[in-house]
Amino acid sequence: MNDILQELAGILEERKSSANADTSYVASLHQKGLNKILEKVGEEATEAIIAAKELQAGGSREAVVGEVADLWFHSMIMLSHLDISLDEIGACLAGRFGISGLEEKASRGQ
Repeated sequence: MNDILQELAGILEERKSSANADTSYVASLHQKGLNKILEKVGEEATEAIIAAKELQAGGSREAVVGEVADLWFHSMIMLSHLDISLDEIGACLAGRFGISGLEEKASRGQ
């Protein structure tokens, strides 16, 4: 999984810096700016939530997988736009290992 995300991050960086916005969806989002990217992240988050709720009501597992993939994709575009690497996210997550989620959340307020 990590290899796929790293490969995708590389493609997104390449499209961010050198692709034509007329022919690249990723380049067009970067050209439109952070607010448009955030709008897409919010839209995909909502769609993932709806798909998850529908799964519990007999909906499709594939719909949840597809919507989460869309959410991750657009989140990665957001990170690319902000020059935040997957390694930074990984380091943050790794730093939380061995810490209770409740403790970690409480420490953020300090």
